[in-house]
Amino acid sequence: MVATAAPRIQLLDPETQALVDWAESVQQSDETLYHKAQTLATRLGAHYRADGLTEIGFWAPELGADMVQPKNIYLEIFTPKKKIDPKKATQKTVFRRDYVELVKDGEYFWGVLSGMKAGTKDEIGSFYWLRYLDMNTDEVRVIGDCLAYSLPYGVYAPAELYDMGQLQRDRADLDYFTQGDADENGVIRVHPPTNILQLHVNTASPNGYLSGLTGVYQAIATKLKQQEALTPAEQNFIGYEAVQLLPIEPTVEYLGEHELGHGFFIMSEDDMGEMDPETAEIEREEGDVKVTLKKPDTQNWGYDIVIFGCSATNPSVLETLRPDELVEFIETLHNFPTGPIKVVYDIVYGHADNQGINLLNGRFLKGPNMYGQDINHQNPTVRGILLEMQRRKNNTGVDGIRVDGAQDFKFFNPLSGRVEYDDNYLSDMAEVLQEVGDSVRRPFSIFEDGRPWPAEGWEEISTYRDIVEFKPDAFQWGPLIFAHNTPSIRQFWDKKWRRVTEQMQVGANWITGCGNHDTLRRGTQVDPELDINWNLGEGLPEVLNNAYDNPAIALMTYGFSPGLPMDFINCTMHAPWGFLRNTDDRYGVKVVSEEAGGFLDWQIIPETYDWPNIFPRLKAMGFAKLGELRQFVKGLYDAIEDTDYDLEEVAHLCQAFIVADPESDAVKEKAKTRKSAQALQKLNTPDKSAILTQLDVNKLKDFAQNFMEDAHEMCNVWLQEDVLQADQVAYNLALRRFRLANPWLRENLSNLDRFNRINTEAQTLFYGLRTAPETAGGKYQVAMVTHMGGDPLEVTLGDWLQIDLADWRVAIASPGVDLTPGTAIPKSFTLSDSQAVLLERTH
Repeated sequence: MVATAAPRIQLLDPETQALVDWAESVQQSDETLYHKAQTLATRLGAHYRADGLTEIGFWAPELGADMVQPKNIYLEIFTPKKKIDPKKATQKTVFRRDYVELVKDGEYFWGVLSGMKAGTKDEIGSFYWLRYLDMNTDEVRVIGDCLAYSLPYGVYAPAELYDMGQLQRDRADLDYFTQGDADENGVIRVHPPTNILQLHVNTASPNGYLSGLTGVYQAIATKLKQQEALTPAEQNFIGYEAVQLLPIEPTVEYLGEHELGHGFFIMSEDDMGEMDPETAEIEREEGDVKVTLKKPDTQNWGYDIVIFGCSATNPSVLETLRPDELVEFIETLHNFPTGPIKVVYDIVYGHADNQGINLLNGRFLKGPNMYGQDINHQNPTVRGILLEMQRRKNNTGVDGIRVDGAQDFKFFNPLSGRVEYDDNYLSDMAEVLQEVGDSVRRPFSIFEDGRPWPAEGWEEISTYRDIVEFKPDAFQWGPLIFAHNTPSIRQFWDKKWRRVTEQMQVGANWITGCGNHDTLRRGTQVDPELDINWNLGEGLPEVLNNAYDNPAIALMTYGFSPGLPMDFINCTMHAPWGFLRNTDDRYGVKVVSEEAGGFLDWQIIPETYDWPNIFPRLKAMGFAKLGELRQFVKGLYDAIEDTDYDLEEVAHLCQAFIVADPESDAVKEKAKTRKSAQALQKLNTPDKSAILTQLDVNKLKDFAQNFMEDAHEMCNVWLQEDVLQADQVAYNLALRRFRLANPWLRENLSNLDRFNRINTEAQTLFYGLRTAPETAGGKYQVAMVTHMGGDPLEVTLGDWLQIDLADWRVAIASPGVDLTPGTAIPKSFTLSDSQAVLLERTH
C-alpha cells in the first residue's frame, strides 16, 4: 500500500482577513479589557470547522513588539502520512511538515487554513505549534497551544487538531443534557448530587486508564440489568449519585533524557530548526520528517499541573489518546441503568508547577509560591483564557467542578494596600456555562477553601464558609474532610467535637466525610510513636484502613449528618495511597525522602513486601529487605536536610556512613556534624545489600523513580479485590442507599433535633435524633449512636434521648453489632470502638 501525500496546507486570505476583522472589532468595542479578552479567547487555539477549514489563533505577547521579522514567525504543522496506533508503546512514523505564516494583529496571531487533517476517534490528525526566532539568543523557540483540545503526546509536543464538532454530535448522552429546569434565559441549573465517590483514574482503573473505568461501570451496568450479584469490589462503585475525578489535566513531565531521547514526540536535532547566520532566517524545509512517538507514561496524583493545556485531558489517563475516551466514560455514567451518575472535575487553576515557566508566556505567572508559581489572575487576558480553558473542559459534559485550593487565589489590591482573596474570580468560575448539543447548563460548584491556610493555626481559625456565604448554592469542603485529619490517633474525635457540632449546625453546604486523597496521605505522615488508637487494628496498615473506612464515621456521615458526603475509593477498598509522581528528575529524591518513610511504615508490612509482584523495581535494584529499606529512607531524609539537598554531598554521606570504616578518624569527624550519621551507620553491617555500596547521584535518582513507580502500582485498588470484607462493603452500601432515600438529611439540624456526646478518658460516643420535614405520611425520625473511640460502653439510647424504643426499629447496624435491621431495639446493648447503630421511628 502506497501512502498518499497529504494535501498542501495553505493560509486562505479572505477567510483569515474576516477572522482578523472580527478580532479587531472586539478590540475596538466599548467592553472592558477583561470582557474583550474573554471573547477573543473563544477563538484561540485550533478549531476544525464544518466546512473543512481550520481556524487558528495564538496569544503571543512575547512577539507583540515587532522585534522579530514576520518570516521568522510561522506555524509548523505535522500531518501523519499513515495511520498511527495510539496504544503502541513506541513507534516511528513519517509526517509531512508544512509551514504557514499567520497574520499578526497586535499580540495575537490569526489564520484560516485549508488542508489540515482533523483528528477523530479513529485517527490522529495534524499536529501544530508556533515557532519563532529568539532575537536575544538566536535560538528557535516554540509557542504551544495552551488552549488545545488534544495533546496526545504531552505538553512539550505539538498539539493535535481535533474535530470536536463530530465528537459532540456523536455522543450517546445528548438527551441527558436537555433534562432539568431552565431559567428565563434557557440555562439549565445542574443540581448537586446526594453523595460523591472520589477516584484517581490511574489507580482506580483495572488497566490504569479511563477506558478501564468505563469498562468497570459498563460491566456493573450489565449485571444490574440482568439482576446478577455484584462482587464486593463492584459494590464499592455503586450507590453514588456522582463521581469526582482527581485532576485529569496534563501534568508535569519528566525532563531528563530517556532511551529514545527527550519527551514523547521525538525528532532528530537536525529537524528542530536553527538560524542561518547569513540570512538571519530560520532554516526550514517543507517535506517529510521522521518522528518517534512514545506513549505518555507519566504517573501523578494529578495536582502537579502546568496550567498549559488544561482544556485537554492528560494523555496518561487515555488508553487511546483520544478525547472520545473521556466522553465515553461520561456517557456511560449519564446512561447508568439505575439513574444518571453525575461527573465532577477537580480543577487546579490557582497555581502551576515550575515547569509552567517553560510553557507559558510571562504574563501568566507572577512569581514563586509553595507549589511552584502563582498564576496572574489579575491580568485580563490570562483571566479570560483560564475561564475559557474551564469552559472547554465543561463542554466535555461535566456536571460539576471542584476548585482545588481556592484560598490560593489571592492578589495585592493597591486600593486597600492589602493582599486579598479573589472572590470575584471564584464567583466567575462558578458561573461558567456549558454548551452540549442545543443545551446550555450551569454546573454546580465545590470549593476547597481553608483560608487563611497555610498560615499558622489555620485549622482552628478557618470558618470553611467564606465562599458559601456569598455563593449560597455553592459547596465548600468542611473541616471534617479537609487535609489534616488524623483519626488514627486516640481521642481524635473527642478533640474534634467543636468541628463536629459545627457540621451539625451549619454544614448543609459542606462536603463531609473523612477519607479523601489528602487525608489518607496525611494519615501516613503520623508519627507511629504518637498515641495511636490500637483498637482500630493490630498493625499500622490495619489501623490506617479502619481509620479512614470506619463504620462509626460512615454512619454519622450518611445516616445523620448534614452536608454532601464524599468517599475516596482507595479508602473503601483499603488500598494504599500517597503523593505519586514519576516525573521529577530535579526534586524526585527529595520528594521520595519525605514521602517514603510514612508510606513504608503505615502501608507496608514485611509479608506484603515479600510478595513477588510488590516493589519489583526496588527489589531489582537490590532493596530486598523491608527493614533495610525503611532505615535507608530515614537516613536519606536526614542526609538531605544535612546538605540542603545537595545530591552530590548526599551521595558522599551515604558512601561515608554506609560503606567506609566507621572507626576511621575521617568518618568519626564527619559524624559529629551530620545528623544523618546515626541512621545511615545502622546500615553499615556485614550483611548489607550490595546496592547500599553503590549509591551515587544517578543511583539515588533511579531509586526515587523506582519507588514512585512501584508505589503507584501498589496503590491500584483492584489489588485488594479478593481481600475485601463483604459485610463491611455491604454495610457501606446500605448507608449510601439510606442517604439516597432520605435527601432531607442534607439540611442543618433544626431546633427540634438533638446531637450530643459521652466523653470520658475511656471512650467517646456521639448520639442524636433528627426529625424529617412534615409530609403527608406523618412524622419520620432517625436516631443514631456511634462509638468514636475507646473502651466498650453499654448503650441505653431510650434513656439518653428520652424516646419510647417500642416505636423504633433498627435501620442499619455496623458489622459485629448483634442487632438485625427491621427488628426491635433492646433497652440496652453494647458498642465497641467504631461500631454504630442507626434507628428509624416506625410510627
